[in-house]
Amino acid sequence: MKYISTRNDKVEFEFKDVFLKGLADDGGLYVPRSLIKYNSYELSELKNLNYNELSVEIISLFTGDFISKDDLISLVKKSYSTFREKEVIKISEIGKLKLLELFHGPTLAFKDIAMQLIGNLYEYYLNKNDQKINIVVATSGDTGAAAIDAIKGKSDLNIFVLHPNNRISSVQRKLMTTVHDKNVFNIAIEGNFDDCQKIVKSMFSDLEFSKSINMSGVNSINWARIIAQSVYYFYTYFKLNTDKAISFSVPTGNFGDVFAGYLAKQMGLPIDKLIVATNENDILHRAISTGDYISKEVKETLSPSMDIQLASNFERLIYYINDLDTLKTADIMKKINQNSYLIDKSNLDIIQKDFLSESCNEQETLDIIKKIYEQNNLILDPHTAVGVGAANKLSLNNCIVLSTAHACKFPDATNISINKHEKLPEALECVLDKEESFKVLKNDTEEVKNFIKSKV
Repeated sequence: MKYISTRNDKVEFEFKDVFLKGLADDGGLYVPRSLIKYNSYELSELKNLNYNELSVEIISLFTGDFISKDDLISLVKKSYSTFREKEVIKISEIGKLKLLELFHGPTLAFKDIAMQLIGNLYEYYLNKNDQKINIVVATSGDTGAAAIDAIKGKSDLNIFVLHPNNRISSVQRKLMTTVHDKNVFNIAIEGNFDDCQKIVKSMFSDLEFSKSINMSGVNSINWARIIAQSVYYFYTYFKLNTDKAISFSVPTGNFGDVFAGYLAKQMGLPIDKLIVATNENDILHRAISTGDYISKEVKETLSPSMDIQLASNFERLIYYINDLDTLKTADIMKKINQNSYLIDKSNLDIIQKDFLSESCNEQETLDIIKKIYEQNNLILDPHTAVGVGAANKLSLNNCIVLSTAHACKFPDATNISINKHEKLPEALECVLDKEESFKVLKNDTEEVKNFIKSKV
């Protein structure tokens, strides 16, 4: 499979380039030149595979010569061996809705599903090549912990994680900052997640700097994360054993997880609608419902992983709805960077064939947590609560809500809502009392660059 940038289709790349670089040199995102589409018979052939087997079948379509199928089988098995669910994920029910529990990995968030595999793919590559790689990643809360857990202690790899200072939950922060392996560096930026993301993107765009440190990234823009996350959409559909198309409600910040569902649909999976569920930072809801993609000031909420205004992966959708036109995509991205992009009616009609959207404010989120607890004796994290709220507002049949994080990571939200919070699993309780280590830096790219250069 060959890849191109969303902003330039003249140059082709292999999976190795896509995986190791993350972001294209022109600032675009990598996408396949063309996609493989399953027919109904081919889908039926996948139906009885377990999660690991299905992961291998789908991921191998995209990796080319980077890794043999036998080696991929071993890496997938290793990656998911530490999950608390044998089949990695779990499907449960709350009334008419189903929950897709994605938080059974080592850091209690859906990010673990892709990140554990990515960490092992890096190690696989470095064992075959005499190189050192420096991973730089921005996090709105969960990506950082998942990336650190996947990378910590691995030789020839350093990881630098930028998080917005005082804008993630204390548990999210401590799952990162209490890891003291010598290849792990936590940076707290005086700003919001969008500021962290801009710094990382600007470092990738500075080719002299990025090449000098052999920089790689594992943010949600990394195509390897998208394909790993697409697997659970396939697996869920097969487990429901239905011949009807199903819908998914996805708590959404950076548009990566819901785009993985879009990829699955493009590959032939019978998905009806993908619901983009947002909190009060509702740029994606406004974009999908009215075409308004004008960013506003980021609000701090009880669902901090969605406190984002500029969703990086939305660029991939722009590329697909504009007939794979890279020049048009590049032009639209200029308008987005100038905060002046409005989606025209024809493109909005295309988007709404696949996507619906809704948002929930803070009080609605708290009310949903309370209602679900009273009716089901189940504590939802605030992001999952937003997904439930969006699904309820839209009243779709056959709807699955992606439960993206364990409630124990967000005690502030659940304490306010039900005066109660979930405890961390015993193996992770120690992070609450362990010493933290992180560097607070100004919202300044050069200052971050200088810090990274001092450590590599």
